[in-house]
Amino acid sequence: MYDNNENYSQQTNNTGSSNNSYQEYYYSAGNPNDNYNQTFNAAPKKKSKKTGGFGKKAVSVVCLGLVFGVTAGAAFSVPAYMATRELKSAKLELQDMQSASEEESAQKSTLSTTTDSLSASNASYTSGNSADVAAIAQSCLPSVVSITNKGVTEVQTMFGKYTQDTEGSGSGIIIGENDSELLIVTNYHVISGSNELSVVFSYDEDSDNPSLVSAKVKGYDADKDLAVIAVSLNDITNEMRSQIKIATIGDSSSLVLGQEVVAIGNALGYGQSVTTGIISALGREVTVTDDSGNTITNKLIQTDAAINPGNSGGALLNMNGELIGINSVKVSSSSVEGMGYAIPISDVQSIIEELMLKETRDVVAEAAQGYIGIGGVDVTSEISETYDMPIGIYINTVYEDSPAEAAGLARGNIITKFDGQTVRSMSELKSLLTYYRFDETIDVTVMVQSAGGYEEQTVQLTLGTKDVLGEDGRNQSNQSQQQEDNSQYYNPFGSFWSIP
Repeated sequence: MYDNNENYSQQTNNTGSSNNSYQEYYYSAGNPNDNYNQTFNAAPKKKSKKTGGFGKKAVSVVCLGLVFGVTAGAAFSVPAYMATRELKSAKLELQDMQSASEEESAQKSTLSTTTDSLSASNASYTSGNSADVAAIAQSCLPSVVSITNKGVTEVQTMFGKYTQDTEGSGSGIIIGENDSELLIVTNYHVISGSNELSVVFSYDEDSDNPSLVSAKVKGYDADKDLAVIAVSLNDITNEMRSQIKIATIGDSSSLVLGQEVVAIGNALGYGQSVTTGIISALGREVTVTDDSGNTITNKLIQTDAAINPGNSGGALLNMNGELIGINSVKVSSSSVEGMGYAIPISDVQSIIEELMLKETRDVVAEAAQGYIGIGGVDVTSEISETYDMPIGIYINTVYEDSPAEAAGLARGNIITKFDGQTVRSMSELKSLLTYYRFDETIDVTVMVQSAGGYEEQTVQLTLGTKDVLGEDGRNQSNQSQQQEDNSQYYNPFGSFWSIP
């Protein structure tokens, strides 16, 4: 519009003074009454007035043309702009649809490839997994043995006490050897109360006449349910040695949930069997009650691999064939299935190594067995909680002239360890003493009551014989009288035991 005004000024200058011509036309046309004289005086200049009128029309036409052009341009440009924008939008949508279609096709192609790959991988994994288990079984079976425990159990009936022969079975794992022995780790409850232990190696158990090899207890830890037994190398033939091997120890601290494992053991006493499963839980607190009524709680590995009676003491292996656990407990009820437990090998490796260094002992003839000369009662877990006392053997009686009296043991002391091994009951102590001869000097750990509670003390005790104990050790009537008297003052727990 500003350019149009400039053109307009140029056109009026061609006819004369732009200001005069514009004023004449304006006054003549817009205000005739006020400017009559001026219009009359300008009559000789009619030619100029016509020229001015023509310019106005020309300018008007140009202005109208410009206005029309601008308006038309604007009117037509808006639809054109909208059309262009819609066209671009439609084009972009089309491109997006094409891209989405291409991406979907690519995803379908990738998914198909991945599915095919997974299917192939699963097929390979299933085949490989079976092969791995078979390879582990073949490689690790020579490290696992079957253990038979023959002993004598005292049975209480309404007619009194009597003894009967017992026989149990379990498993063990070959973990080492020294200059004279092959060393096998197992559960304590597998060898507890044994008078005779025998071992069958896995390669020989399916034969018609398997070779039974005698074994001896080397050491145990009842709290951890661990024991180490030994087989003399002199009892192992060269053929046997070529068929057996020492287990490879793994790392149970690196286990993860869902990890595959293999369990090997003498299930139900039928011979070695192989089961597989996964790690179901780690650090699971499991409490069991022993034959003396004591409760023992340990943190164990939980697995759904089948662990049945006879599997105790067997091997729990990772997929590298490494020993990561010692099968120990199976939970079974109408509402529980597939819950087996194993002792983590990394948690007890130092204990096992300590037990491997102990002196191997065999049962001593009864006439030569050592004696202490005490009477006592078991401080069970329940009694311990009720009376705030340490678990062990509460000394109720100390016989005169006995090794216990000479060592300074007194009524009220609680024996917790004998020769470094934990004892929880009189039956355990009596069983342990069958491996010790008289005149041996043994460290005995006792808890002595003081003003601040119980304090631990270790005394040295030289074992004696029945003859040293005198009549008090053999006279049953005297024992019964002492039992009655002591129960009144020193036996708040019930049962009374004595070692003659």
